[in-house]
Amino acid sequence: MIKKFILSGSVALLLVALGGWFFRAEVLLYLAAQKASAVVVAEHREVTWGSALPQPGEAAQRQPNIILIVADDLGINDISTFGGGVANGRVQTPGIDRIAAEGVNFNTAYAGSATCAPSRAMILTGRYPARTGFEFTPTPDGMGRILKAISGTMDSGLPPLIYNRALADSQPSYENQGLPGSEVTLAEILREQGYYTAHIGKWHLGRSAESNPNAQGFADSLLMASGLFLPEKHPDVVNAKLPFDPIDKFLWAGMNYAASFNGSEWFEPGGYLTDYWTDEAAKVIRASKEQPFFLYMAHWATHTPLQATRDDYEAVGDIQPHRLRVYAAMVRALDRSVGRILDTLDEEGIADNTIVIFTSDNGGAGYVALPEINAPYRGWKLTLYEGGLRVPMLVRWPDGLEAGTVTDTPVAHIDILPTVVAAVAAKLPEKRVIDGVNMLAALNNPLQPAAERPLFWTSAYYQAVRKGSWKLQRSERPAGTWLYDLATDPTEQHNVIEQHPKIASELATLLDEYRASSRPPLYRHVLEGPVSVDKHLGDYFEEGDEYVYWPN
Repeated sequence: MIKKFILSGSVALLLVALGGWFFRAEVLLYLAAQKASAVVVAEHREVTWGSALPQPGEAAQRQPNIILIVADDLGINDISTFGGGVANGRVQTPGIDRIAAEGVNFNTAYAGSATCAPSRAMILTGRYPARTGFEFTPTPDGMGRILKAISGTMDSGLPPLIYNRALADSQPSYENQGLPGSEVTLAEILREQGYYTAHIGKWHLGRSAESNPNAQGFADSLLMASGLFLPEKHPDVVNAKLPFDPIDKFLWAGMNYAASFNGSEWFEPGGYLTDYWTDEAAKVIRASKEQPFFLYMAHWATHTPLQATRDDYEAVGDIQPHRLRVYAAMVRALDRSVGRILDTLDEEGIADNTIVIFTSDNGGAGYVALPEINAPYRGWKLTLYEGGLRVPMLVRWPDGLEAGTVTDTPVAHIDILPTVVAAVAAKLPEKRVIDGVNMLAALNNPLQPAAERPLFWTSAYYQAVRKGSWKLQRSERPAGTWLYDLATDPTEQHNVIEQHPKIASELATLLDEYRASSRPPLYRHVLEGPVSVDKHLGDYFEEGDEYVYWPN
């Protein structure tokens, strides 16, 4: 009897173990949801901006204000300035377009990376990961394991996702994977110049004592502590879930609706995130208008999870499919935010002497399954094709720039810091290499220094360089090298490496020299994800379709 009991108990344990294995993705998502629900999020509370405002001075009063607006995963074709607009132009972007019309459109602008955090580090430091070591995007603890389990349950046709759990477990926690405190940020430079510095929204550069926004030069920081735009069951929200995307499943399970101010406890934001951040941005402008200020407005839109307000969803009309309609509504809210910021500057009488810069951290993501967001370019976020790297770079400064200027000189995120530093007549940090150049200088001399310098992108073994009109990509997974002449083939349709071996060799040498001079990454990549170049994630990947692996 005892043996029979032990045997039956063993069988039961085996069945439980097998069930746990077969349903491990659901189990892990459940545990992530339980962990998220256990986080204490206090009721909404008002925040006070400007408590650390420096005393205004005559010299400081003449300096221009700086507003840097960074969207998240916004496709270049989502902006009507670039000839498109969401849903074949049904949703226009008049607020964003206004910056281009009243300022300068750098028509050939590049993200620092094809994923968010390295781009943001390059924006704030003017330095490549070769200098900072900040090469990969930090992922929440446990996310890699969950993505591996979920992707194993999905039949997308793509090669498998690779996850190194042992390496992940040996690296610093998510909060401690940040930009080193030894780096000098744009906020620190401007604060030394007497500027009030404020951050709103996404950060993704660490939350430790040395890497959080306050430690990196921001007097005040309203941080997106987690990533729901509104609670999933809020009466004013319309959601669009993506059943084919492992990342989306993780976000819905593991995220809260929460913010934090200057390291405070988490509390509920005061509305739909895009609108709430904008309400607070207007307060920053009004509180600091008598003193030069730097506002870093880091939007979460249009990143997943796809959530829109019901009003915006109704306003964009009957767009199909449902996820495109929600996405269009999110773009509408983002554009409204930009317009409201410009209107606030007008109302306060400080628009002429305020530099407004608008960009996105990288190209649109293929995992939202919207085929036109990066048109006409190939590729998505997580690829080094133009679709993953081309971003808007729009700069308005009525006192300093001629309205309606368009230039094709290639610029990049690393150029934002030296451009702002030059505009405010400050000095670049000493004893460190700044990789970017002053973009505004290129307006007067379009041939130098930006036009012929190389631009580099690296994520471990997946690398690219552009010099002049030539762009070389190379990777180890799958092994390959691709050369494109962007002057004649801007959408990268024709690999001409066999026709131009000398040019390919010259660009490869530049990449080799760049990598040889690079410091090791602060932490190593633990995920390697396959990305189809020409199909979005909602399309089935078939043999013969091109793909790359993105190491992160």
